Amino acid sequence: MLRSRPSPGAIGLPPGMAVGIAAGLGAGAFWGSTFVAPLLVPQYSHTDLTVGRYLASALFALCFLLFTGLRGRWRLPTPRQALDALGLSVLGYTGYYLLLVWAIDAAGAALPALIIGTIPLWLMLLGKPKHLRWSALWPGLALTAGGLALMVTQSHPGGGLGGAQLWWGLGWAVLAMASWTAFGLLNARWMRRHPEVDSTLWANWLGVAAGVGSLALWLVAGSDVRVLAMRPDFGRFVLVCAVTGVGAAWVASVLWNVASRRLSTSLAGQLIVSETVFALVYAFAWDGRWPAPLQLLACVLFVAGILASIRAHR
Repeated sequence: MLRSRPSPGAIGLPPGMAVGIAAGLGAGAFWGSTFVAPLLVPQYSHTDLTVGRYLASALFALCFLLFTGLRGRWRLPTPRQALDALGLSVLGYTGYYLLLVWAIDAAGAALPALIIGTIPLWLMLLGKPKHLRWSALWPGLALTAGGLALMVTQSHPGGGLGGAQLWWGLGWAVLAMASWTAFGLLNARWMRRHPEVDSTLWANWLGVAAGVGSLALWLVAGSDVRVLAMRPDFGRFVLVCAVTGVGAAWVASVLWNVASRRLSTSLAGQLIVSETVFALVYAFAWDGRWPAPLQLLACVLFVAGILASIRAHR
């Protein structure tokens, strides 16, 4: 007798949970590219990269909103929603990315990737569902912390970086981590309170708000457009801004919103570990070298931590 194919619940994943997990991992894959972007155009300042990235994201979001408006589905945020979008965009977009680029500029890509890699731990600790026992979270937390410890051991800061420069990079990375942790918690809470705003629409509002913030940043500290356009590698700069603006900002935001709606904050936060894994893979590919054995083991622990967290939240 032929057996019927098991339902999602039979294999341990509730309906919709697999979609949320896939969306969270996809967001991590796009976010990981932000660690390599400053290395592709080192001649450009961190401010110019931040402005360019979020202007590209805002333009794409505006085009998307106009397209939906032409189809009769135009919707504007209320004044309160607009203020919420602007504040959250500073925490999770322009402010976070600016701090991250400063960190990479001062300390290279590896150390900031490790600091940002602790975000899942904070979100798991601060966003744990009330019904979930702490004992169920410890395996995922321990595996993730173990992976980070291995990466710190392998990437011992001493290389060619000066002490002051390294500490500046560490400080910026810690601030970036705190900024995005606050964004992750507040964004998930906002979406739970506003189920009438779908994931794509909220990503568009955040994208436009981030564009407004980036324009303000450009007016204060940005470079003259004519000076930027005269540089021989201006085409690469525009390409990097476009790819990271559409991919690592807009697409990743939609995917993260999907994950935030379908998963608990602690499980969605655990999936951010994938950002560190992808960032390290991209950095190794850019440097043209293989990861060390400890780094490979750390990535294995990260993946095991994700699986353990999925099992705990099932």
